[in-house]
Amino acid sequence: MKRLATLTACALAAALGTAHAAPTTYTIDSKHTFAYFSYNHLGLTFQTHGFKKLTGKVVLDQENASGELEVSLDAKSLDTGFADFNSHLQGADFFDTAKFPTITYKSKKFNWVGTSLQTIEGDLTIKGITKPVAFVVNNFVCKPHPMLKKEACGANALAQISRTAFGMNKY
Repeated sequence: MKRLATLTACALAAALGTAHAAPTTYTIDSKHTFAYFSYNHLGLTFQTHGFKKLTGKVVLDQENASGELEVSLDAKSLDTGFADFNSHLQGADFFDTAKFPTITYKSKKFNWVGTSLQTIEGDLTIKGITKPVAFVVNNFVCKPHPMLKKEACGANALAQISRTAFGMNKY
Protein backbone atom coordinates (compact mmCIF):
# COMPACT_ATOMS: atom_id res chain seq x y z
CA MET A 1 0.00 0.00 0.00
CA LYS A 2 1.30 3.43 -0.90
CA ARG A 3 1.59 5.88 1.95
CA LEU A 4 -0.05 9.17 1.20
CA ALA A 5 0.84 12.54 2.55
CA THR A 6 -1.48 15.48 2.69
CA LEU A 7 -0.11 18.95 2.12
CA THR A 8 -2.30 21.80 3.24
CA ALA A 9 -1.62 25.48 2.92
CA CYS A 10 -3.54 28.26 4.57
CA ALA A 11 -2.54 31.60 3.12
CA LEU A 12 -3.27 35.15 4.11
CA ALA A 13 -1.91 37.61 1.60
CA ALA A 14 -1.95 41.38 1.81
CA ALA A 15 -2.45 43.25 -1.45
CA LEU A 16 0.21 45.39 -2.95
CA GLY A 17 -2.55 46.97 -5.04
CA THR A 18 -6.32 46.82 -4.71
CA ALA A 19 -7.71 47.18 -8.22
CA HIS A 20 -10.05 44.35 -9.18
CA ALA A 21 -10.20 45.29 -12.86
CA ALA A 22 -6.62 44.14 -13.41
CA PRO A 23 -4.51 41.34 -11.98
CA THR A 24 -3.55 42.04 -8.37
CA THR A 25 -0.31 40.77 -6.83
CA TYR A 26 -0.32 39.62 -3.22
CA THR A 27 2.69 38.67 -1.12
CA ILE A 28 2.10 35.64 1.08
CA ASP A 29 2.18 36.62 4.74
CA SER A 30 4.46 34.00 6.29
CA LYS A 31 3.18 34.82 9.79
CA HIS A 32 -0.32 33.73 8.81
CA THR A 33 0.49 30.97 6.35
CA PHE A 34 1.01 27.35 7.28
CA ALA A 35 2.20 24.47 5.12
CA TYR A 36 1.83 21.12 6.77
CA PHE A 37 1.48 17.46 5.91
CA SER A 38 -0.20 14.48 7.54
CA TYR A 39 0.40 10.77 7.19
CA ASN A 40 -0.69 7.50 8.72
CA HIS A 41 2.06 6.42 11.12
CA LEU A 42 2.39 2.62 11.20
CA GLY A 43 -1.37 2.22 10.87
CA LEU A 44 -1.78 3.54 14.41
CA THR A 45 -2.27 7.30 14.26
CA PHE A 46 -2.17 10.23 11.89
CA GLN A 47 0.84 12.48 12.42
CA THR A 48 0.86 16.13 11.35
CA HIS A 49 4.01 18.20 10.92
CA GLY A 50 4.81 21.45 9.18
CA PHE A 51 7.33 23.87 7.79
CA LYS A 52 8.00 27.10 9.70
CA LYS A 53 9.46 29.16 6.86
CA LEU A 54 7.89 29.87 3.49
CA THR A 55 7.64 32.66 0.97
CA GLY A 56 5.56 33.27 -2.09
CA LYS A 57 3.18 35.36 -4.11
CA VAL A 58 -0.28 35.12 -5.57
CA VAL A 59 -1.52 36.99 -8.63
CA LEU A 60 -5.31 37.11 -8.92
CA ASP A 61 -7.38 38.25 -11.84
CA GLN A 62 -10.89 37.50 -10.66
CA GLU A 63 -12.49 39.38 -13.54
CA ASN A 64 -10.84 37.02 -16.05
CA ALA A 65 -10.99 33.96 -13.74
CA SER A 66 -7.26 33.39 -13.68
CA GLY A 67 -4.38 33.45 -11.26
CA GLU A 68 -0.85 32.44 -10.45
CA LEU A 69 0.70 31.01 -7.30
CA GLU A 70 4.35 30.50 -6.37
CA VAL A 71 5.35 29.12 -2.98
CA SER A 72 8.79 28.18 -1.68
CA LEU A 73 9.21 26.21 1.56
CA ASP A 74 12.45 26.06 3.51
CA ALA A 75 12.66 22.27 3.91
CA LYS A 76 15.12 22.71 6.78
CA SER A 77 12.38 24.49 8.73
CA LEU A 78 10.50 21.19 9.09
CA ASP A 79 9.15 21.00 12.62
CA THR A 80 7.79 17.84 14.21
CA GLY A 81 8.19 19.06 17.76
CA PHE A 82 11.16 16.71 18.32
CA ALA A 83 14.71 17.59 17.23
CA ASP A 84 15.72 13.95 16.63
CA PHE A 85 12.68 13.32 14.44
CA ASN A 86 13.29 16.58 12.55
CA SER A 87 16.81 15.28 11.75
CA HIS A 88 15.43 11.89 10.71
CA LEU A 89 12.89 13.38 8.29
CA GLN A 90 15.45 15.86 6.95
CA GLY A 91 17.86 12.99 6.22
CA ALA A 92 18.50 11.27 2.89
CA ASP A 93 15.70 8.71 3.40
CA PHE A 94 13.07 11.42 3.34
CA PHE A 95 13.42 15.14 2.47
CA ASP A 96 17.24 15.09 2.14
CA THR A 97 17.45 18.77 3.03
CA ALA A 98 21.26 18.83 2.75
CA LYS A 99 20.92 18.34 -1.02
CA PHE A 100 17.41 19.76 -1.50
CA PRO A 101 16.83 22.63 0.93
CA THR A 102 13.76 23.99 -0.87
CA ILE A 103 10.32 22.64 -1.77
CA THR A 104 8.44 24.62 -4.42
CA TYR A 105 4.99 24.82 -5.91
CA LYS A 106 4.23 26.78 -9.09
CA SER A 107 0.71 26.92 -10.43
CA LYS A 108 -0.23 26.37 -14.04
CA LYS A 109 -3.97 27.01 -13.83
CA PHE A 110 -6.57 28.37 -11.42
CA ASN A 111 -10.01 26.80 -11.89
CA TRP A 112 -12.97 29.01 -10.97
CA VAL A 113 -16.73 28.52 -10.86
CA GLY A 114 -18.06 32.05 -11.02
CA THR A 115 -16.14 33.98 -8.36
CA SER A 116 -15.34 30.82 -6.37
CA LEU A 117 -11.83 29.40 -6.70
CA GLN A 118 -12.20 25.60 -6.83
CA THR A 119 -8.78 24.12 -7.62
CA ILE A 120 -5.23 25.14 -8.39
CA GLU A 121 -3.23 22.96 -10.76
CA GLY A 122 0.54 23.15 -10.81
CA ASP A 123 3.91 21.53 -10.25
CA LEU A 124 5.24 20.47 -6.86
CA THR A 125 9.00 19.90 -6.55
CA ILE A 126 10.39 17.87 -3.64
CA LYS A 127 13.92 16.43 -3.63
CA GLY A 128 14.45 17.71 -7.18
CA ILE A 129 11.49 15.67 -8.46
CA THR A 130 8.66 17.63 -10.05
CA LYS A 131 5.15 16.19 -10.33
CA PRO A 132 1.79 17.73 -11.22
CA VAL A 133 -0.35 18.33 -8.14
CA ALA A 134 -3.82 19.85 -7.90
CA PHE A 135 -4.93 21.57 -4.71
CA VAL A 136 -8.63 21.58 -3.87
CA VAL A 137 -9.56 24.96 -2.43
CA ASN A 138 -12.11 24.60 0.35
CA ASN A 139 -12.08 28.24 1.45
CA PHE A 140 -11.25 31.38 -0.50
CA VAL A 141 -12.10 34.93 0.58
CA CYS A 142 -10.86 38.37 -0.45
CA LYS A 143 -11.98 41.41 1.51
CA PRO A 144 -10.65 44.53 3.23
CA HIS A 145 -8.35 43.59 6.11
CA PRO A 146 -9.80 45.20 9.26
CA MET A 147 -6.41 46.23 10.68
CA LEU A 148 -4.27 46.80 7.59
CA LYS A 149 -7.03 48.75 5.82
CA LYS A 150 -6.25 47.18 2.47
CA GLU A 151 -7.41 44.20 0.46
CA ALA A 152 -6.38 40.78 1.78
CA CYS A 153 -7.18 37.24 0.70
CA GLY A 154 -7.24 34.00 2.62
CA ALA A 155 -7.48 30.44 1.42
CA ASN A 156 -7.29 26.85 2.58
CA ALA A 157 -6.25 24.23 0.06
CA LEU A 158 -5.59 20.51 0.27
CA ALA A 159 -3.76 18.03 -1.96
CA GLN A 160 -3.03 14.35 -1.56
CA ILE A 161 0.30 13.02 -2.80
CA SER A 162 2.31 9.83 -2.61
CA ARG A 163 5.64 10.46 -0.89
CA THR A 164 7.23 7.64 -2.90
CA ALA A 165 6.56 9.64 -6.08
CA PHE A 166 9.06 12.13 -4.68
CA GLY A 167 11.76 9.59 -3.82
CA MET A 168 10.82 9.07 -0.18
CA ASN A 169 10.76 5.27 -0.25
CA LYS A 170 11.96 4.36 3.25
CA TYR A 171 9.50 2.10 5.09
